[in-house]
Amino acid sequence: RMLTRTPSVVAQVFLLLSIVLVIAIAVIQINQQQVLSPGLKYGIVLDAGSSRTTVYVYEWPAEKENNTGVVSQTFKCSVKGPGISSYESSPGALAKPLDDCLNKVKERIPVHLHKNTSVYLGATAGMRLLRLQNESAANEVLASIQNYFRAQPFEFRGAQIITGPEEGVYGWITANYLMGNFLERNLWRTWVHPYRKETMGALDLGGASTQISFIPEDSEEHFNSTLQVKLYGYNYNVYTHSYQCYGRDEAEKRLLALLLQKSNASADVDNPCYPQNYNTALTMKYFFGSLCTQSLRPANYYPNQLVNFHGTGDPGLCQEMVSLLFNFTACRDREDCPFNGIHQPKAKGNFVAFSGFYYTINALNLSGHFSLDDFNSSMWFFCSQSWAQLQFMLPKFEEIYARSYCFSANFIYYLLVHGYNFNAETWPQIHFQKEVGNSSIAWSLGYMLSLTNMIPAEGKLIQLPLKPSLFAGLLVFLTATALLCLLFLIYLCIVSHHRKNIPRVEHVFIPE
Repeated sequence: RMLTRTPSVVAQVFLLLSIVLVIAIAVIQINQQQVLSPGLKYGIVLDAGSSRTTVYVYEWPAEKENNTGVVSQTFKCSVKGPGISSYESSPGALAKPLDDCLNKVKERIPVHLHKNTSVYLGATAGMRLLRLQNESAANEVLASIQNYFRAQPFEFRGAQIITGPEEGVYGWITANYLMGNFLERNLWRTWVHPYRKETMGALDLGGASTQISFIPEDSEEHFNSTLQVKLYGYNYNVYTHSYQCYGRDEAEKRLLALLLQKSNASADVDNPCYPQNYNTALTMKYFFGSLCTQSLRPANYYPNQLVNFHGTGDPGLCQEMVSLLFNFTACRDREDCPFNGIHQPKAKGNFVAFSGFYYTINALNLSGHFSLDDFNSSMWFFCSQSWAQLQFMLPKFEEIYARSYCFSANFIYYLLVHGYNFNAETWPQIHFQKEVGNSSIAWSLGYMLSLTNMIPAEGKLIQLPLKPSLFAGLLVFLTATALLCLLFLIYLCIVSHHRKNIPRVEHVFIPE
């Protein structure tokens, strides 16, 4: 009896050990697997604005966060020359200026990744205006870009004209992404959604349009004008509006057209927004050639006729003229309608103002956030300077920008205060900023982020603590051991049961 008990105990111990070891190895193998990053992926976005084209290179880890890549800007290059809409009569001439930037881009991205790197071109208000004015010319410009990229080693995903609301929302996404309002790293260095973090509104001023985007107090109420954005598994209802012809350059062309109109179409016109003693001769086509000024064209319009503008540097009169660019009567004193009859919920929270807003504020020698009084006094001081004095005041002096900063400052004042209803109390909530870290605040990063939702994540390369062959061998060996122990125990049970029954049988057959 003692002899059968010992093998039975040994078999039970082996069975238990085998089961425990199988479970332990499986748990370790699953939990201790190390995820090796499959490296970086790259994306290129060309921001084809009305006045210039900028090429951005973005990179992100090939495994993504909740369907959206954790993207950072690694390179930026400004294409020489004007915006792509200026090439309407010679679309073939686009290739040369693009080459300089793309050759630099090729050096930045590892050669073996070129063919898997997506390139996107998004054109904004300059091309939106050209399409309205001359659709076939706009299509030719886009076709010439398509042709150019066919000869490049990258994967071209198309050139498209993005809408005003898209431009606004992508700018809003960029600003909040860079400010860490969608994702932040926790103590364990993993990305998490920040707890109860407020998003910021975005104010973008381009050459041909301007955008305002923010999450209103009650997005249900403003359902018609809000766009739903899904990022990192969360939904956001963003109010956005794009004002065509309210970009810095187009607004100034409208001002020049109004000044000409007021001077009874004389060939010599005083401009209170140009610096004192500044003179320039501009062709009528320069400011009347745009769709934004078409309605102001005089009956005797000769595109090549020159008009002489004389700067008078008069801040008060400049402000008066700038106010005429906005239609404040269309709203008839409705509170949720600032100008041009456009419905807008009350602006709330902090805002970041970038692009043209930043450059103008920088020229006034202001930065970050400051009071409305500070802005007004800087603007008044700047606008009272003569052309000769300005050359010593500006950090970077370029005639075409220098002559227009006084106009831009007045335009920004009217747009923000009388247009979007910021006041002395809420003005300091606007942060004038160009970039966060090394990344520019521009719609292109938001565009890339939305597109990475569509770029599939790479498969993760998993490194296991045990090599698969060893893991499989151990599992087979331990499972076989467990099965043998189990069979042995069953055999012992049968044998011991059989032995118990033998004496009884003998007893039954004993002869009397």
